[in-house]
Parts: sequence; structure tokens; C-alpha cells
Amino acid sequence: MPTSEEALQERRNDHDVTNTVDVTAPRIVRQAVISLLSSVYSRSSLDPLWIAFHDFERIYNGFDQDYHGVDTSYHDIQHSLDVTLALARLVVGYDSVVAAKDRLGAERATFALVAALFHDAGYLRHRVHDAGAANGAEFTRTHVTRSGLFLERYLPKIGLEEFVPVVSPVVHFTGYEVPLERIELDDPTYVMIGRLIGTADLITQLADRCYLEKCRDRLYPEFVLGGLAFDPQVGDVRYRSGRHLLSQTLTFYQSSVHLRLERGFQSAYRYFEPYFGGGSNPYVTFVRKNLTFLLRILQRDEWHKLRRRPPCVIPDPYGEARLMALALKRVRERTEAERAERRKRAAADNAIDLTRFDAARREPALESNPG
Repeated sequence: MPTSEEALQERRNDHDVTNTVDVTAPRIVRQAVISLLSSVYSRSSLDPLWIAFHDFERIYNGFDQDYHGVDTSYHDIQHSLDVTLALARLVVGYDSVVAAKDRLGAERATFALVAALFHDAGYLRHRVHDAGAANGAEFTRTHVTRSGLFLERYLPKIGLEEFVPVVSPVVHFTGYEVPLERIELDDPTYVMIGRLIGTADLITQLADRCYLEKCRDRLYPEFVLGGLAFDPQVGDVRYRSGRHLLSQTLTFYQSSVHLRLERGFQSAYRYFEPYFGGGSNPYVTFVRKNLTFLLRILQRDEWHKLRRRPPCVIPDPYGEARLMALALKRVRERTEAERAERRKRAAADNAIDLTRFDAARREPALESNPG
């Protein structure tokens, strides 16, 4: 495992935290995940998982008759594959240390991995129903709910229909549309699956070698189109730019992400350790590395050091540029709306001042008291 600073620097932008799996390639990740699960559940069929990876590659690359290919540059193919690989490791680690009665087992582990693979399917645009949307980022606020609905329709196609009633609540562990304490699941096993998926989703983003560049250059445009950067009705500005978004990341981590990982997910990231052995947790190592580097950039104002060029794994080679152009257009529209609003208010203020002036001029002068 890479532990030294030199070894950490050698990690490739398209590889996982161990620098051994190319997480931009569905077939390579499929092989790694299937190999992991086969080593634990050697007598169980993993056919639904094989099919799911095949369908994922087909749908996300735009070869499905119902959906356009993925066009969100931050929530791209690499992100979903990275999450799925991380979850496989968490599942293996979890089942290796808990009591036999609490283990997930092959079927529920398969379900969990399929849910992870499609946990962001809500960003996909349906060719008919979403014809009015220019980019999947427009569904940012509702993408988790949309992902759950997608999976409810998809699971029966691969023989996992028994998990339809629980898949939406489980997937909501990856988002903020429903508070964690309000997610309704009666079986604690599925609560655990939700925590594991939520952990894999959060920690792979934070541990991505190019996380800082991706936040600045890719997440911000998605937030603009999704209505999270600023209020679409010319309200408060949350993030003025990609740099501003990144400058708020440490505060967001301390106030939300850390609590979510530790309390909401009950420190489920610790199940990486029995998988890797020797108390090693390269995901946590890279999270700390990224946050430490960000702190140094903020303290020294060294933004020029964010110069990595991460791969953008979406089918349209110009997709990232299209997304940025759409976001820039939205920012300009908002700027023009703000200017128009300021001009309108200034005109109204001037009209009030003129009215007061005219009224004062028409008032009769007070006569002096002759006494």
C-alpha cells in the first residue's frame, strides 16, 4: 500500500487509492469487484452484478434507447465506478469482522453494489421525459430521488425485484434530500447497507487525487445549473465562483461531512481496515492529504498549485466544455437580472425623491408673525 509521500505522489489521476485499479474503465472495475466478491461468496451466483456492469457501461455511454449518456463532468463514470469499488471493499471488510447473523451475504451484497453503481443515475436525462433539460446537472436538487426511481424500475430486470421496496431509502443515504434520521428502514441490515454506500460515496470524492481541481472546475458548474450556487430567483449568492466554492470546502467538511461520516454513518469507513489489513486505510490517508493541501493553499494563497488535469469520463468529448458554457450563460443571465433589478430600484428611488421635491416646492411659504 502507498504510504510514503513519494508513493502517494505516484498515484495516477485515473486510478483508485491503491493505484492498482483504473476507475475510468467499467470492465476493469467489474473484474476487480467480481474478484473480491467471489473470494468471499464463492458458491453464489453474481450474474446480476455482471449484467448491471454491462448495462451501466451501455447506458452511461449513451447507447440506451431511453437515456442520453451521462453529461455531468463531476458526477461522471469515474465517480460511480470509484464508489462501487470502494463499497466492494467495505462490504468484504464488514462481513469479515461482524457476527455471522449480521453479515450481508452474497445476495444483499450484490444488491448493494448495483445500487452503488447506479446511485447517481438521477443525473441521466431521459430522451422523452427530460427533453426540456440541457444537462443532467439541472437535476442536482432531486437526483437522489430520481436515482431511487430508476433503480426501482431496473432491479426487476436483473432478478433483484425483492429489493425494490428498500432501494430508494438506501440510496437516500448518498444525498441530502432526506435527512438521515428521517430515512425509514425497518431492517437494520439495510440501514447498514445505506451507511456503507453513503460512506463510499463521500469518501471516494474526498480521496480522489484530483478532488480539489474537480470541485473548482466541475462541481461548481453543476451547482450553477442545479440552482445551488445561487438562488435562481435572484436571491442570495452561495458560491460566487469555483474558487469560492473550494474555499468553503474545509468549513463544509468540519460542519457537515465529518459529522455525517462519524455519526450519521457510524464511522463505517473503519471497515476498510480489515480489508486492507494492518490497520491501513488509504482512503482516509488521501482525504487527509487533500484537506491538508487545501488548507495550505488557502493560508498561502497558492491557487496556482491546483494544476492537475483529471480525466473527464463522459461520452461526449466536448461535454465538459458544453457544461461550462451552459453554466457561464446562466451566470451571465443572473448578472444581467441583478443589474436590471438595481436599475429598477434606482429608478424607483429617484421617482420617490422627485415626488417629494415637487410636493415640497408646492407647499405655501409660512408667513412671519406680524406681532
